Amino acid sequence: MKLQQTTVDDSGAISEKNGIVSMDKNFAGPLFMLSAALLFTIMSILVKQMDPRYSVWHIGFFRFAGGAVILLALFGRHGNIYKGNNIPLLIIRGCTGSIAFIAAVTAIRILPISTGVVIFYSFPVFAAIFAAIIYREKIGIPQIICMLLVMTGIAVLFDFNLAGKLFGQCMALLAGAFAGLTVTLIRSLRENNGPAVIYLYFCTMGAVVTLPMFINSPVTPATPVEWVMIWGMILTSLTAQLLMNQGFFYCRGWEGGVYMSSETIFTSIAGIVFLKDPISWRFWFGSALILGCGIAMNWLKSRQ
Repeated sequence: MKLQQTTVDDSGAISEKNGIVSMDKNFAGPLFMLSAALLFTIMSILVKQMDPRYSVWHIGFFRFAGGAVILLALFGRHGNIYKGNNIPLLIIRGCTGSIAFIAAVTAIRILPISTGVVIFYSFPVFAAIFAAIIYREKIGIPQIICMLLVMTGIAVLFDFNLAGKLFGQCMALLAGAFAGLTVTLIRSLRENNGPAVIYLYFCTMGAVVTLPMFINSPVTPATPVEWVMIWGMILTSLTAQLLMNQGFFYCRGWEGGVYMSSETIFTSIAGIVFLKDPISWRFWFGSALILGCGIAMNWLKSRQ
């Protein structure tokens, strides 16, 4: 009889059995999600710090094309990675996700990074609305109250100053709306498609959408620092996406949403400390309403 060898670390979070390392789900879920949120924060900072000669279309094309190239290099040798289930919906999801990213980058480039990310995290409200439209899910009174409070938080963050950042605020809200639609569509796709296929269609459609504007006014990195920033944006976004997808294997959907909302905390700290973002009562009060009610909506959904 072959003896089994099992070792456990001091915390009990990581164990090894017969040479196979496993992680406790209570440790793995938060680890993957918080790591993804931190990497998304780094990506946002890199986008914010890029030279002004890089437009939204340039940034989008580099991110999408670079992500597609890496995925094809990693998984393409095993067969046709574009072979998926429900191709039309994969294409639609790719387009909606691309619009969300382009709108979010526009907002981040215009607004203080902390404000842009907080408004973007209103997407649970739009996800609930699209779920009611597409899947006929009922929206209860508690969810309606949360949605109204989230919209109140958005109204607080909007100063409605036509001479200021209204366009950037509207783009952040548009990004949240399309992100909510994208999250809703993924529910139908993930049943028969792996995360790599879904993400590849996202990158491919994004590259197709941004390519015409990129060709119209091409820009290439001129210094080693610019190359590092562009590849940093590509790698952090790809790694964060894969970590987030893996994290959902270890925690429930609403828990993952709560952990991912920590991106707003990381981004706000980075924006205030390093980028000198302005802070006021509008930011703190509006952020508390949006994040608090977004977390509550995820929890209420898990109770259904």
